[in-house]
Amino acid sequence: MKAVKVEYVVQEEYATQNKENIQKVMDQLKANPIDGMLYSTYVLEDGVSFVHINIARDEETMAKLQEVEEFNNFRAALKASQPVQPPKQTKLELVGAGFEL
Repeated sequence: MKAVKVEYVVQEEYATQNKENIQKVMDQLKANPIDGMLYSTYVLEDGVSFVHINIARDEETMAKLQEVEEFNNFRAALKASQPVQPPKQTKLELVGAGFEL
């Protein structure tokens, strides 16, 4: 199993748009799930700090997210928004899980 956390901070005026762009990704994933992947996004209490968690069966499954048009549109828009802190990816080492992928 592979897991990645991505964190970033957006400009305050971009936070609502970022949430809308994330929702487009999630709507697409709900309509066309990627088998073997759990993907979620959170916003911290400050309203501008975002955390994405992607857990996948393997690297091949994780890479399928790059094929989702809405995800690529979200990434391009985020980059163009000039985040306060750009996305930082951290690989996570699984200790245990209450689910199977």
